[in-house]
Amino acid sequence: MSKRIIIAGGGTGGHIFPAVAIAGALKQQDPSVELLFVGAQGKMEMEKIPQAGYRIEGITIAGFNRSSLIKNIGLPFKLIKSFFQVSGIIRAFMPDAVIGVGGYSSFPVLRSAQAKGIPTFIHESNSFAGKSNILLGKKAARIFVASDGMEKFFPADRISVVGNPVRSVIVQSKLTREEGVRFFGLDPAKPTILSTGGSLGAKGINEAVAAHLDDLEKNGLQLIWQTGKPFAGQAASLCAGKKDCWTRDFIPQMEYAFAAADIVVSRSGAMSIAELCVVKKPVVFVPFPFAAEDHQTVNARNLVDKNAGLLVTDGEAMDKLVDTVLALAKDKEKQELLKTNIGRMAVTDAGDRIAGEILKAING
Repeated sequence: MSKRIIIAGGGTGGHIFPAVAIAGALKQQDPSVELLFVGAQGKMEMEKIPQAGYRIEGITIAGFNRSSLIKNIGLPFKLIKSFFQVSGIIRAFMPDAVIGVGGYSSFPVLRSAQAKGIPTFIHESNSFAGKSNILLGKKAARIFVASDGMEKFFPADRISVVGNPVRSVIVQSKLTREEGVRFFGLDPAKPTILSTGGSLGAKGINEAVAAHLDDLEKNGLQLIWQTGKPFAGQAASLCAGKKDCWTRDFIPQMEYAFAAADIVVSRSGAMSIAELCVVKKPVVFVPFPFAAEDHQTVNARNLVDKNAGLLVTDGEAMDKLVDTVLALAKDKEKQELLKTNIGRMAVTDAGDRIAGEILKAING
């Protein structure tokens, strides 16, 4: 009998991409395994997971809205409804295990599985565990974490430190810089900057880039600019007619963007960092200032202290970001140092290790 596994979670690329990496590793180690994703209706996973070739069921769930309390009125009803939906999904699919990767939808799915005695596994990508993962961790069979020191959140005897799983298309990419640059219709002779604010975009980064587009052009640099949906229209009109600027709201083929880039501007979420370590690029980090416990700043400082990245705060981005990029573009020695040091922190087998432990546990 083939084993059946549900993978629950999503909301951002930081949850979706590791989920896809884990799914790929499970399929590689046991091609007979049946996988079903469960995500939040209307969220990014409902589009991205089918694109990656997997089946997904959507549930009606939303997170707590900190900026507008009135929007939380329907939350208890959504939560109750989501538990009924999850119950139906679990009854129909009859999983042997459930994996939670974080995001709104992982809580009701893992909670329901735990109530039914189905083994649950958690992947926590950040060095500060999310509240729902802390609750779920009490009954989880295994908690996979990216960094040491997570005993303050989870039972020590059930923690496995594995790092963060990076998508195989990025880990296994053999693309040359020239192939990457040509994919975006740009000039291989010019230094290329990749600006990415994560899958949902980054206002502080986008506004700083928009205000200094001419400075990049004047200094002979070209730009690959992933903006996220909110800024896409504005960026498209700013880049119209400029041959040194390629922009979209989302880059599905991120392996080409990484291959093309000489310098990357990025948020410092755990998954972005995991990917940037694997592709060994000089990075200017602009941490998202409203992340829980300000963990993105903690993440970025950790790399800066190891001479593995540069840091510009979101508040300083408008004045300092592009100047920092221009200075780095002129300093080849600094680029090489940052590349070497960030590359030393790469973890390429996290997905395989997670898949191996889960399959071993459910196959007894």
